[in-house]
Amino acid sequence: MNVFVTKESPAKINLILKVLGKRDDGFHEIASLMQRIDLHDDMSFALAGQGIALRCTGIPVPENSKNIVYRAAELFMQKTGRPSGVSIEIEKRIPTAAGLGGGSSNAATTLLALNELTSAGLDRDTLMAMGASIGSDVPFFIYGKAAWAFGRGERLEAAENIPPISLLVCNPGVPLATAEVYGNLRIGLTNEPIQYTIPRLQTVQQVARALENDLEEVSESLCPAIRDLKTSLADLGALGVLVSGSGPTVFGIFETREDVLAAGERLKTGMGVPFVAGAGSL
Repeated sequence: MNVFVTKESPAKINLILKVLGKRDDGFHEIASLMQRIDLHDDMSFALAGQGIALRCTGIPVPENSKNIVYRAAELFMQKTGRPSGVSIEIEKRIPTAAGLGGGSSNAATTLLALNELTSAGLDRDTLMAMGASIGSDVPFFIYGKAAWAFGRGERLEAAENIPPISLLVCNPGVPLATAEVYGNLRIGLTNEPIQYTIPRLQTVQQVARALENDLEEVSESLCPAIRDLKTSLADLGALGVLVSGSGPTVFGIFETREDVLAAGERLKTGMGVPFVAGAGSL
């Protein structure tokens, strides 16, 4: 049995995010097209000692039960009785409180890694159900491919034929809490069920034209720098520009990887944007 494993923990973007209504549990009913991207954190796991030891480098995050990774490991140990101890290291590259799902991805990677290391044999559906209990986006990262997310994000359907996407990811360096964004959402939501028709998206141009986020206006009001990023990306030739999730990260879809690199250089050197990264879809 292996006692050590390393894994990449990818970020995500929301190509479409529709808020369809309120739920009795306090969450919102959504329909969202979610895509993993190759911007990632590096994580390592070692079976060692007793309990959970968590260490993080790069972007500062908590190293205790305030970190969703700790809670994911704790949940796995409670459910399976194993391992007796684990040491987890995270090299953080994905901005936090950014709409990129970094914490949820880390939690999902933790569940997958511990299932592998301990030979617990839990199937994907079981791991996804565990993930849903600690974060709405965690099941998506366990699912492991582009998907439509429904409910509060835990019900997933494969998104077929989504083309490879080259994009530039930009963050103004101002964290935005998801709860704050949803708390300021005012679009006349009801508890009545709403039908949503899934669009067919088979070319990059179709994806770029379909970009939509019902949270974008709220995110912009809480973080005005978002508007400047959107304008800059459009001026640099992006086919489409959108806030990811609850923001404040903004991404632009470009025709080629070369276009991404050229635009990224302009934003970094000419405009001083705090975080700029080229990425591709996974």
